[in-house]
Amino acid sequence: MDVLSDVVAVTRTGRPRSAHVRWHAPWGQEFASVPGSAGFQVVLQGSCRLLPPDAEPVRLLEGDVVFLPHGSGHTLADGPERLVPAPACAPDDHEPYDTYASARVDRTGAGGAVTVVLCGAYRLDPSRAHPLLLTLPDLVHLPARSDRHPELRSAVRLLAAELENPRLGTDAVVPALLDTLLLYILRIWFNERLARGDATGWAAALNDPPVTAALHAIHRNPAAPWTVAKLAEEAGLSRAPFAKRFAMLAGQPPLGYVTWWRMTTAARLPRTSDAPLRSIAAQVGYTSEFAFAHAFKRMHGTAPGTYRRSN
Repeated sequence: MDVLSDVVAVTRTGRPRSAHVRWHAPWGQEFASVPGSAGFQVVLQGSCRLLPPDAEPVRLLEGDVVFLPHGSGHTLADGPERLVPAPACAPDDHEPYDTYASARVDRTGAGGAVTVVLCGAYRLDPSRAHPLLLTLPDLVHLPARSDRHPELRSAVRLLAAELENPRLGTDAVVPALLDTLLLYILRIWFNERLARGDATGWAAALNDPPVTAALHAIHRNPAAPWTVAKLAEEAGLSRAPFAKRFAMLAGQPPLGYVTWWRMTTAARLPRTSDAPLRSIAAQVGYTSEFAFAHAFKRMHGTAPGTYRRSN
C-alpha cells in the first residue's frame, strides 16, 4: 500500500457514520467537538453557512466540500447568525445520523428554502494518528468547481445515491465510498498546496520522489532490517543528504519513523488478528518477542498482551 492509503487504513477505527440530510429554512444544527474524530460536510442542494466557534462564517454553495480532520465543533445554518437549539449532534448519535440511514430533518415545518447536506464522521485512534493528519488545518474547504476534481464529485454522487436509496449491498458499498471520499479530499488538499508553491512538511514529503520512495519502502515492508544506508539506497541518494532531507520533510529521522510505523502497525494487528504475539512481532521486524514487547510498552504505555485484552 502507498503511504496515503495506509494513513486511512491504520488510523480509522470502527464504522464511519454518514447521512443524507434535508433541512427547510429557517434551520440550524450544531455539531459537537469530538477529539479523536474527523468529519465532513458536502452541500448537495442549496446553500448554507458554516459557523466555526472562533472564526468568520464560511458560505457554502452547492457542491462545496468541507473536511474537519480534528473533530472541531461547528454549526451549519441557513444564515450567518442562526440560533441553534441543543443538543449538538455527535458521531455516536443515532438520530438523525443513524449509520448509513437516509435522514430527513425539518426543524420548523415552515416549508422554506431547502438545503440538502451529505454529512458524516470517522472515528480515529489517537494512538495511531499519523503525523500527516496532524499537519492539516482545522478546516479544509474545497469549493465546487465544474472543471476540477471530477473523481471527488463522482464519489459524492455515488455516496449520496446509496444513502438516499439504500439497497442490497449498501452496507458494504458505503464504508468503501467513505474511505474513497476521505482519500480524494486528502489527495486534493496536498496537490493544491503543491500547486500553490507553499507545500511544507508532509505535503512536500509526499511530493518529493526520494523521500516518497523511502516511505513506500517502509510501508511496503516494515519488517525489513532497515538502516539509513538501505533507505538512502531506496531513495537514490547518499546516506547523509538523504537523512537530512527525510528529517526536514517528515519531521523525524528515518529510523525514528521506521520504529514509529512498526509500533503503529503493531497496535492495529492485535485488534484485527488472532495471530500470536511472536507472529505479530515478526511482522513488524522483531526477531525477539521480548524486544518487541519492550518497544511496544515504551510507545503505547502497556504490554502488547494487556493492550490486546483491553481492546
